[in-house]
Amino acid sequence: MYGLCSVLLSGSEEVTDLVIGNNVCPFENVTAFDLSVYPRLKTLSIGNNAFSYVNVLNITGLNELESVVIGKNSFTKFKNTAPSSSVTYRSFYLKKCPELREITIGSYSFSDYSVIEIDSVNALETIVMDGSYNFYKSSLELRSSCSNTG
Repeated sequence: MYGLCSVLLSGSEEVTDLVIGNNVCPFENVTAFDLSVYPRLKTLSIGNNAFSYVNVLNITGLNELESVVIGKNSFTKFKNTAPSSSVTYRSFYLKKCPELREITIGSYSFSDYSVIEIDSVNALETIVMDGSYNFYKSSLELRSSCSNTG
């Protein structure tokens, strides 16, 4: 892999706040990004036009994660436009992050992803999808395991 991209994908046991800039990891051979390699992560911020070829973004089992912010045109091959009519099999998983309170996603990011699964994020208060074509080919269903007893 290539420099910074290789370092990002390998993770760290010590990182709590991860800020990734614009235009990061634009390589065809970078097809998966699994954030479980950052077990102490509290905040994640990814800039614009990043990770174009990632087919699977996995944010699972991060017990301290509180915030996710992803800029525009990230995790998509279709920048500033609607995705083509062809079906893509790209997936975003956000699961088992009990402290996650907010997620913000910029325009066109994940526009050609066909799977979005958000599960076991019971502290989640805010989801902001900023406008155009986020998860354009997906259905979104939010499930809560919280019960109202009282």
